[in-house]
Amino acid sequence: MSEKVQRVTVSVLTLALFSTLLLLSAHAAQAQTETVLYNFCSQAGCADGSNSSASLTPDGAGNFYGTTTYGGLGYGTVFELSPSEGGGWTETVLYAFTGGSDGALPYTSGVISDSVGNLYGTTFHGGANGIGVVYELSPVGGNWQETVIWSFEGAALPIGNLIMDASGNLYGLSENYGVFELSPNGSGGWNEQIICNITSVTSALTMDSAGNIYYTGSSGSSMYKLSPSGGTWTVTAIHNFAGGTKDGSDPQGAPSVDSAGNVYGVAASGGAKNAGVVFKLSPIVTGKKKGTYTEKLLYSFKGGKDGSFPLAGIVFDSVWNIYGTTSLDGKSGAGTVFELVAPAGKAAYKEKVLWSFNVTDGTYPYASLTLDGAGNIYGTTWEGGSNEDGVVFEVTP
Repeated sequence: MSEKVQRVTVSVLTLALFSTLLLLSAHAAQAQTETVLYNFCSQAGCADGSNSSASLTPDGAGNFYGTTTYGGLGYGTVFELSPSEGGGWTETVLYAFTGGSDGALPYTSGVISDSVGNLYGTTFHGGANGIGVVYELSPVGGNWQETVIWSFEGAALPIGNLIMDASGNLYGLSENYGVFELSPNGSGGWNEQIICNITSVTSALTMDSAGNIYYTGSSGSSMYKLSPSGGTWTVTAIHNFAGGTKDGSDPQGAPSVDSAGNVYGVAASGGAKNAGVVFKLSPIVTGKKKGTYTEKLLYSFKGGKDGSFPLAGIVFDSVWNIYGTTSLDGKSGAGTVFELVAPAGKAAYKEKVLWSFNVTDGTYPYASLTLDGAGNIYGTTWEGGSNEDGVVFEVTP
């Protein structure tokens, strides 16, 4: 394994989970539905990066972009994974953070792209004040050039993916600031404002088609909706998580929103077996409770072969089946990739475990999945694989 320097200060749940799971042993592989596309730390000194906690971003040409928290020069990387002629995949490090003013440790933050192929992300540390940056990577003459577009002050510690609206404004989360907005100022720079100062965040941001933003804060006790209104933002708590057998607690990952305004997500604990849940929050559009939301648990994990402790947001396919990961349990205790099959009428969702990780093919899936048009599923794991520093994987249902 690679030397890890300047470890990230993360949530108690996350590090406790990782420490416990280091004791897992590899088990025999199951049916061949998973392929490891790349094992991190395959180069000397982990120059290719190690330990990914972020989702993959496709470019439409078959390539994926992502980040690793460590490796490179010791402070994380931005990488491209491309299919090779004749089969297999090639990983290319687009940028290796130095740990200085350019940023360090892109923990839980992958990259997003704009319409001309520039990539944007955040780092948890580094920058002029040592507490994180927002950066842009631009292709220049066959190489990639990094520009720090914002260096935080105080104690920001940004986490999670950025999102971009139709006007090119960027939005992100910080553990200690809440939700921030960066807007191009017309002179080549950016202006920052805090649009919601509810902190202790446990998720990433999601924006719906109307420009509303959703996330969880205050140590995961509530789901918030931020609504734009004439240059300001109105903040509404749309659900307060109670835990217990009938509700989730500690929601994680980015929420998902459908065209009807229903908000979906996962909670790491709570539910029938206290092993986590997939939930749906539906807006009430008529009557005295108009404007509020009602919750339904779509699935409660049992903590055995079906998995437990989901840490990543869910994604949908074209017929509204739900896909996600659990970071614990499954056949080998190393987590799962699951599908919730969309019900007909009022029937309940049914869970199918598409893959149980066995450590040698990855463990601790920590980021949201990515689907392609053919139904293939792509993701990353924090550890496991041939070098024990994580993998990029594909699951073909």
